[in-house]
Amino acid sequence: MDIYELESSSGVVVSVGGQLPQNIALRLQETGKAKVLGTDPLDIDKAEDRHKFSQILDSIGVDQPAWKELTSYEEAKQFAQDVSYPVLVRPSYVLSGAAMTVIHSEDDLKDKLTAASNVSPDHPVVITKFIAGAQEIDVDAVAHNGQLLIHAVSEHIENAGVHSGDASLVLPPANLDSHILSRVKEIAEKVAKAWKISGPFNMQIIKADVDEQGNTTTEPALKVIECNLRASRSFPFSSKVLGTNFIDVATKALVGRDVPEPVDPMQTKRDYLAVKVPQFSWTRLAGADPYLGVEMASTGEMACFGKDLVEAYWTAMQSTMNFRLPLPGEGLLFGGDVATQDLAQVAAFLGPLGYKFYAANNEVKDYLEKVGSQKNAAGSVEVEVIEFPVEDKRALREVFQKYDIRGVFNLAKRRASSLVDEDYVMRRNAVSSCKPCLDCSILTSSRLTLASRCSWNQRRLFCLHSAWPRRSQHERRARFLLKFADGVNLLEESLCR
Repeated sequence: MDIYELESSSGVVVSVGGQLPQNIALRLQETGKAKVLGTDPLDIDKAEDRHKFSQILDSIGVDQPAWKELTSYEEAKQFAQDVSYPVLVRPSYVLSGAAMTVIHSEDDLKDKLTAASNVSPDHPVVITKFIAGAQEIDVDAVAHNGQLLIHAVSEHIENAGVHSGDASLVLPPANLDSHILSRVKEIAEKVAKAWKISGPFNMQIIKADVDEQGNTTTEPALKVIECNLRASRSFPFSSKVLGTNFIDVATKALVGRDVPEPVDPMQTKRDYLAVKVPQFSWTRLAGADPYLGVEMASTGEMACFGKDLVEAYWTAMQSTMNFRLPLPGEGLLFGGDVATQDLAQVAAFLGPLGYKFYAANNEVKDYLEKVGSQKNAAGSVEVEVIEFPVEDKRALREVFQKYDIRGVFNLAKRRASSLVDEDYVMRRNAVSSCKPCLDCSILTSSRLTLASRCSWNQRRLFCLHSAWPRRSQHERRARFLLKFADGVNLLEESLCR
């Protein structure tokens, strides 16, 4: 306020500085008597306050996952039992998903609820149904006096449950049809009107092919899970890809001058697309668990254009710090959850390519050899169990060297609870020794991965065991990365060659 008064400012902007300006917007207006340009702080509060946000969505007929405001542990437990696990805890007014967490069982419920309440004690915590197997859609938009001016719709490569800052974004979306795009625009228009937005805003929407009881639906459900009345980190990405300066439009909307007429850049057909991927810094964070979830973990990002999805994604991945893809003949270490068929699907998919498969215990070995062989049309899957010291880092590094392990697949359902957890040690040693770690983060569904979203004719090109000798090294690696991503969520961390 000292700066505001010293400069005799005619207004203050709170919608382009991330989360922190949003947190003080209401106090700036009511206590500091500052003029906040753009969306009224009272409406910002209605978006940041989880209870108010969910109530307004219900009132305007915009779908969202089943929800309930947290008032007691007993009510939260009853809600989780009614909708069935997993559930998601959402605090209000938080940065990068702080204390937001997916809860898979009653055993985790109390501790997670306490943490969520502590991070935002003055605002309500909402518990919602977490819909497994959903695709996430990102919307960047600008509105003026509640009218939508411009918007961009991106699709996530990772499944819903990975923070949007950690997800890989595809724009224009490669696998959303015109009907879905039209429905997303309609939701954006309703939200802009309900919150009387003037300026930038961002939404996350999930596209689910099953309802909350797990039944297949005739039409995909679109459910809003997040709305921030501010510019997001993907605003520059959307501007460059679509050739429209979103922040220029937002500035005019904020000050109410030379406001342009509404346009729909998503209607334009383009002969290119772009992919934005995250960069992680696990090696600089000693002991951190390389696991993706609803709390943001990435420290940077890069985006690249391409004539198709393969070229754009591969180029972006190559832009991360010294990314090295494991090559056929090298070792891959498997671990994590064996309750689903995802890990076996990965093994079956990669089996014909000539890799050596290893596991840290007999349970994973037996699972991969049994289920993976059933899925592998080219033959059986063979896995070798190796010694896996969880408390001796030096010995574990020697194991990686002995078996030439160049990559790790760890499809764990949740973050590790201790430093000697086998899955944690596997993930941590992978990134500490500069090996790519591919994890499940929240869930894995081959239906939603990058390769399986392409047409069958395109997908046949990724079967490198039949086409490897005839392709250049660059193209072989590009195609193989798509193969590598099928059945897993890609945690792009490989800092050394």
